[in-house]
Amino acid sequence: MRYVAIVASLIGTVLFGLLVLASKLFVIPFAVCAVLVIIGVIDMMQTKHSLRRNYPILANIRFILEKVRPEIRQYFLESDTDGTPFNRNKRAIVYQRAKGQLDKRPFGTQQDVYGDQFEWINHSLVPIPPTQHDFRVTVGGPDCKQPYSLSMFNVSAMSFGALSANAIRALNKGARLGNFAHDTGEGGYSRYHREFGGDIIWELGSGYFGCRNADGTFCAEDFAKQAADPQVKMIEIKLSQGAKPGHGGVLPGPKVTPEISDARGVPVGVDCVSPARHSAFSTPLEMVHFIAKLRELSNGKPVGFKLCIGHPWEFMGICKAMLQTGIKPDFIVIDGKEGGTGAAPLEFVDHIGTPMRDGLMFAHNCLVGAGLRDTIKLGVAGRIVTGFDMARVLALGADWCNAARGFMFALGCVQAQSCHTDHCPSGVATQNPLRQKALVVEDKAGRVRRFHDNTLEALSELVGAAGLAHPKDLTPMHLLKRVSAHEVKSFAEIYTFLADRELLAGSARTFYAHAWNLAHVNSFTRLPEVKAAAEAQGQAA
Repeated sequence: MRYVAIVASLIGTVLFGLLVLASKLFVIPFAVCAVLVIIGVIDMMQTKHSLRRNYPILANIRFILEKVRPEIRQYFLESDTDGTPFNRNKRAIVYQRAKGQLDKRPFGTQQDVYGDQFEWINHSLVPIPPTQHDFRVTVGGPDCKQPYSLSMFNVSAMSFGALSANAIRALNKGARLGNFAHDTGEGGYSRYHREFGGDIIWELGSGYFGCRNADGTFCAEDFAKQAADPQVKMIEIKLSQGAKPGHGGVLPGPKVTPEISDARGVPVGVDCVSPARHSAFSTPLEMVHFIAKLRELSNGKPVGFKLCIGHPWEFMGICKAMLQTGIKPDFIVIDGKEGGTGAAPLEFVDHIGTPMRDGLMFAHNCLVGAGLRDTIKLGVAGRIVTGFDMARVLALGADWCNAARGFMFALGCVQAQSCHTDHCPSGVATQNPLRQKALVVEDKAGRVRRFHDNTLEALSELVGAAGLAHPKDLTPMHLLKRVSAHEVKSFAEIYTFLADRELLAGSARTFYAHAWNLAHVNSFTRLPEVKAAAEAQGQAA
């Protein structure tokens, strides 16, 4: 359509030119039309702004409105603290850090510091000047032959197919430039992930894309071949995702292009199904043996799993299976329900799954309480875009953070929330060739790298201000939260923390004790026992 508009404008310019020869009355409209045509051509030729390439002339209106704030925005548009799921302040800080622009704020905070839920980190009278910000964590337990030095901030799982080819290419090139990891998402390890050689976390979902048999089951031979690629640093089994835990998906046949077919190992033009559950295992015991199998097939690379916490006894059943077999994952990623690059039914988006911080605390406590935490690393994902977002979860026990939408903003995403329509205006979440052409890989890869680097630098400054040398030194005592107008509590007072091996000794904490008793290595589903426990609790009450 944009080419049609430009051609029409050119034709109009010629017509106006002819009219000008006949009458001087048409000089002004001719000049206006000529100026608009020039602006449109310039917009299409430039490579810095995706919106201007896809929407020549019209996109400039948006940028003008951005520039004349606060007057126009104060009366007609959202404020800096409005907007969901990310407000304008959060989006702006990503844009500024990605572009390498000034990210400071004048005139004090816009937060209601005396309102409920306000959070902060205490500073020290003897702060430590930051000396570096390339914080890393080594992932790999005793059974891992190829441990990986992972950045504390990485690209979370987003599939090719959900994101455009250019978006994947820019993310991976940015990851290579910044020396951090890029999670493939469950859509397969595509040629666009391979192009620039950035470190890869290969995610295996229930569809086993890239390593599946014709009937959709897991293919060990294809997995071993793909996992042998030196670019693949870790293997992540996706049990569930925050956007729609417990929900499968279908990519309609017409959208299964040759490129997607190649990445996923499915026929062109045929519906591509992601089941809601795995076929390679159905019990906690089978799952840990599957982890061991993948570690062996990958020649000892770190293998772990990602999930949004659901029934507590299911995760605890996995912990019991680890204890019984001695087989442990190298890492676990907790995805919060506030995660959301995947489109899902409203009920799932709003009311299914555990929020990230609650899920992190539960998983951390289970591993500590079962004596498993020392050799298993914990990653988290869920609305993390700033240094404080990272500090908050690192203090609660996370070893590293992943971000999806934050890196989408770095690519030029404007939170249009049209990811599922194939009409993404910035070329990030679309397969439309014209729309994604607006996303220039070279420019956006640099932004991805700068966003990562500047966010970690902000984290290092926060940590130093607290008088600490490294983010791993953060504890729940360092962060505080206003729980009412007249009461402030530290995170250590707000959250429950289990002692080492407390679950094995018999915890006195009712929630954990009941769930631990329900957990079993031979079954995820404990419906009869859950009903019996509920009836017993009801009678006791």
